[in-house]
Amino acid sequence: MNLKQLYYFKTLAKTEHMTQAAELLSITQPSLSHSMTELEKELGAFLFEKTGRNIRLTKYGEFFLSYVERSLNELEQGEKALKELVSPDEGQIDLAFIYTLGPYFAPLLLQEFKQVEAHKKISFSFYQGNTKNILHNLKTEKTDIALCSMITPDNQIHFEPIAEEEIVLIVPLNHPLATLDSIDLADTAAYPFISFNKKSGIRPTIDAMLAEVNVVPKIVCEVEEDHTMAGFVAFGHGIGILPRISALDYYDVKIIHITNPSYQRYIYVATLKNHYLSPATRIFRDFIVDYGQQNFLATGKRI
Repeated sequence: MNLKQLYYFKTLAKTEHMTQAAELLSITQPSLSHSMTELEKELGAFLFEKTGRNIRLTKYGEFFLSYVERSLNELEQGEKALKELVSPDEGQIDLAFIYTLGPYFAPLLLQEFKQVEAHKKISFSFYQGNTKNILHNLKTEKTDIALCSMITPDNQIHFEPIAEEEIVLIVPLNHPLATLDSIDLADTAAYPFISFNKKSGIRPTIDAMLAEVNVVPKIVCEVEEDHTMAGFVAFGHGIGILPRISALDYYDVKIIHITNPSYQRYIYVATLKNHYLSPATRIFRDFIVDYGQQNFLATGKRI
């Protein structure tokens, strides 16, 4: 039994006329007759019976037709949905990004992308998390594109740099360091820290920065994302190092520029190597690379 036989059977069942059905299917009448005979042999039941010059379904044919129609309808709907999904004009993209990109950078990319008329019907689903979780979801194909940092190179993933993220120190407004606008991290050794947990993609960068100035941080608690760190710092539980997200302006913290050590914290667009990307996904990936490199990396602007 094959899909073509099922379409033949459905058409013949509706027309109840061998010649008409063959014309509709653009095949010869003997070919159609042979195909139906083979289908009946495989099923072990007569599907049609002659009534004068026409034919009609047997009760077994009526029974089988209901299943064939449902199956073919499902296939046709699946075909239509798949074509829409991979359409360059109406496809869907599963996009993941790290927490720091949620308030500004990710919405900015979508806003700019949607300015193009041909992109307006492309839809998105979003996932936020830390870099480790995001890259795991990328590898398991739960997401199509990831905007993240890079913990270590990965031979399964292609990373393309698109922007640089500034990392700053934040302290409570009444903290002794709050009078400073810039700082050498060596001067933070005496104070307790709020830190990101060890699953965070930025934790290795911060640890390396502190180690470079010989600071062993006194960590009083670990958090998963930036807003939680800002909240704990604002309430005086410690100081913190984190990316300069726009939402920091709404917390009662002093934002201090770090002059030493120097660092580079890049944001990448990540996709699987040697892996199929739908047309819409490829268009969006290429847009992100061009937009990020032209508007951020080329200009030295940080996010």
